[in-house]
Amino acid sequence: MSLAVTGGLLLLGEEQRQEGAASGWLLGESACLLILILVTVRVAPARHALVSAALAGCAMPVLLLRFGTGTPTLAALAGFAVWVLSAVLAAMVGLYLRSLDDYRARSVRAARQAQRAQLARDLHDFVAHDVSEMLAQAQAGQILAERDPRESVAAFRRIEHAALQALASMDRTVRMLHEDDLAAEQPAHRTPLPGLADLRELAERFSSSGTATVHLDVDAPGGVSREVAATAYRVVVESLTNVRRHAATASRVEVSVRGTPAADALVVTVTDDAVAGHSPRGVARGGGLGLAGLTERVEALGGTLTAGPHAPGGWRVAATVPLAPAPEGTRQVRA
Repeated sequence: MSLAVTGGLLLLGEEQRQEGAASGWLLGESACLLILILVTVRVAPARHALVSAALAGCAMPVLLLRFGTGTPTLAALAGFAVWVLSAVLAAMVGLYLRSLDDYRARSVRAARQAQRAQLARDLHDFVAHDVSEMLAQAQAGQILAERDPRESVAAFRRIEHAALQALASMDRTVRMLHEDDLAAEQPAHRTPLPGLADLRELAERFSSSGTATVHLDVDAPGGVSREVAATAYRVVVESLTNVRRHAATASRVEVSVRGTPAADALVVTVTDDAVAGHSPRGVARGGGLGLAGLTERVEALGGTLTAGPHAPGGWRVAATVPLAPAPEGTRQVRA
């Protein structure tokens, strides 16, 4: 519109005079054009922002042509330069604000992606274990229902317990979606993550739901942080879940959680005695879940994780997690 008005005045040969009203209108129109440049560069799609900012940027110095198109003078050239620089400055401010908006949007996307990954790990580590236990109990219950009704009732009770555990894990995972709101409103209602104290119950549940017996040996040093304890629990859960899924011939599972001689790290090992020939235990299974997901978690704490066949027969998962944060740049992972 500004360019059209300027063009119409030039075609009609009507030049404006340097009066107060004309100067006030000129400043107001210039301010509107500067705001238009800044806003469109900041929020409009790239193509629209380029066209709009270019037209508004041209309209800024062209405004001065309304006062005459005679021989250029030094004052006129200076006026053109000031108006052009004003348009460029508005565009630069818009670009800066646009970069801040883009950075904020990327940060939000990264945070959401990290939250999704965390939710996926929680669902895999805890809910999948409980569901696989329910499946094993249901399969055993079908056989016991014909042979020993009392044992079948006990199996159904274990199924109920596993279902309650799965629901609790789901509840904790869903609460993570509303973590900010709950932190302000109901901080006391959060469900804590399981840790070393819950390993014995986990081992008993696993032993009672299948043919393999878990032998647990816990000798952890004092002062284990909640994050390290939760990671150790996740390693044991994932390993036992993989035993149930991929090592049906296993009859004994050794679980050891001990501190190093220097008491600077926690060593978690899970070893089964399944015969050779079973499928690999979840290494890189599910695109980042399973042992691959645990590897990332252990690495984030500065530790290492290995998984592979164990002589004379069976499979071993071993994780070493430092009890103190590792220096940046020294974190390694083996899987």
